[in-house]
Amino acid sequence: MLLEVRDLHVEFRTRDGVARAVNGVNYGVDAGETLAVLGESGSGKSVTAQAIMGILDIPPGRITGGEILFQGRDLLKLKEEERRKVRGAEMAMIFQDALSSLNPVLSVGDQLGEMFVVHRGMSKKDARARAVELMDRVRIPGAGARVRDYPHQFSGGMRQRIMIAMALALEPALIIADEPTTALDVTVQAQVMDLLAELQREYHMGLILITHDLGVVADVADRIVVMYAGRIVESAPVHDIYKAPAHPYTRGLLDSIPRLDQKGQELYAIKGLPPNLMHIPPGCAFNPRCPMARDVCRTDEPPLYEVSDDRGSACHFWTECLHG
Repeated sequence: MLLEVRDLHVEFRTRDGVARAVNGVNYGVDAGETLAVLGESGSGKSVTAQAIMGILDIPPGRITGGEILFQGRDLLKLKEEERRKVRGAEMAMIFQDALSSLNPVLSVGDQLGEMFVVHRGMSKKDARARAVELMDRVRIPGAGARVRDYPHQFSGGMRQRIMIAMALALEPALIIADEPTTALDVTVQAQVMDLLAELQREYHMGLILITHDLGVVADVADRIVVMYAGRIVESAPVHDIYKAPAHPYTRGLLDSIPRLDQKGQELYAIKGLPPNLMHIPPGCAFNPRCPMARDVCRTDEPPLYEVSDDRGSACHFWTECLHG
């Protein structure tokens, strides 16, 4: 397996208390596979990705347990200098806000070329030529002229393509895309997702796609893990999730997607709010919002029950949810 996260725990220590952001996450991704990680804001999706990349803010963040195995190496045991060599060259990340992630006072060509100067020892001239090639590859029109432009001179969709080009620059084995289409309109979202899927197939990379939107991943993901309050509550092949979710939270996310056959009807919303990570409810963390909750849900934390060989659900009553 290309990447394997084992029993990862991350917490943030603040003046108000300890926020348990990630609580025993286990997942993996193979070369050429796309794994979608879903959940509302605060579910632990991005914190897990930051821990994998080694860009977690420490302090206040702290990894308190677990392993992150990348190509057989535990990244948590590497020295910072070794982690820096892994970032960019072997794994890369695409952030959701391209404008704040790009340096506003450097041209996009300089920012793309820097990867080749630092990691490959290229001259600035050769690095600029590679930057143009990358911009062409992600379909930015007139790349040869626009390589000298600055981030603010590009549209949101074009800036996101530049972020994808930066991630691809050194042909890493793994890319993590954190909400890559959040600020884009639906047409541009589709274009960016199609581009990511095409490049992933071409380079045979592992891709972790972090999102809160089940509608975005339907055509690109192979597997889905759903997170809530820092835990995985369901893990399954993508088609199984859409056909019959085995956790009430997953069902709620699916029911929240607008549908053409429900014109004029009120859009479904999961009741309540995600829990305060400093005060996660006992038992199943979802129980205060769950329409299926019973007494055992308020006292006993459910394990990730084995629904089938390649599927799990952290719900005491997953059979009812699956066939409900």
